[in-house]
Amino acid sequence: MSEQHGAADMDAGAIDFKLYRYTPSLPAAIVSVIVFATLTAVHVWRLYRARAFYFIAFTIGGVFQTIGYCGRIWGHFDKFSIGGFVIQAILILVAPALYAASIYMILGRLIRTVHAQHHSLIPVRWVTRIFVTGDVLAFTLQAGGGGIQSAGTLDLFEMGEHIIVAGLFAQIAIFGFFVVTSILFHHRLSRYPTVEASRGTIPWRRDLWVLYVTSAIILVRSIFRVIEYLQGNKGYLISHEVYLYIFDALLMASVMLIFAIWYVGHLDSKRNYQDHWDNASGHEMHARDENDSRDSAGPLRGKGLKK
Repeated sequence: MSEQHGAADMDAGAIDFKLYRYTPSLPAAIVSVIVFATLTAVHVWRLYRARAFYFIAFTIGGVFQTIGYCGRIWGHFDKFSIGGFVIQAILILVAPALYAASIYMILGRLIRTVHAQHHSLIPVRWVTRIFVTGDVLAFTLQAGGGGIQSAGTLDLFEMGEHIIVAGLFAQIAIFGFFVVTSILFHHRLSRYPTVEASRGTIPWRRDLWVLYVTSAIILVRSIFRVIEYLQGNKGYLISHEVYLYIFDALLMASVMLIFAIWYVGHLDSKRNYQDHWDNASGHEMHARDENDSRDSAGPLRGKGLKK
């Protein structure tokens, strides 16, 4: 056995441990690199055009996916390389947490844009802070667990698995609370729409459904990852490469595609936000002026006088 092979198998000896229980597919990895690189380029262009800087984390997630699948190309040619394994394992694992960060920021901006702060379960100034802080915690646990796994011993690898699972559970819990917060906001705004929401200038219903769908997709992926890690290194899911592409690559590419088509980039335009506010305020002021005119004119008309 070569020195590299021995290091890759963590000196497991009689313990059945392997970095990969298959040879990573070269065609699948290449296709994934092309897909994620293309989608990332689209998001870079979208971000630049819309100046939607809250999509920076999302776009970096696309970069992570692209580099991660490059690591799987490396793994195809050298399945015992710890470097290639760590690159693909960590970057593909944590990329959805970066998607989630942008999704959380969208909700806070949407609430402000339609002037519906009073409909939010959480004070709007805390919406982004709470969810993004939770997401950073989930990201840190997953990335830290992946880093510990690369230390080169079986004990540390198993410790890293436990930390990653904790990070995934944290991500699921945060997403669940986020979905509840979004649904409650949606319900309240539908029953008692604000002036801005009623005017139809902001597609807030579409934006919320985009958040629901993408959140559900990331939740399914996170649940898959939890099951995969709980099964361990010899588990069925981690031993069959196809599941990684079905429940991770395909789902995460779908999230990027959905946001590329239905881009929520209009929430970051201060000019549009101010225009909407000014127009809404103008309509309200005009309505108040008309009401005041009627009230003041009423008594005069009653006396046969003209205003």
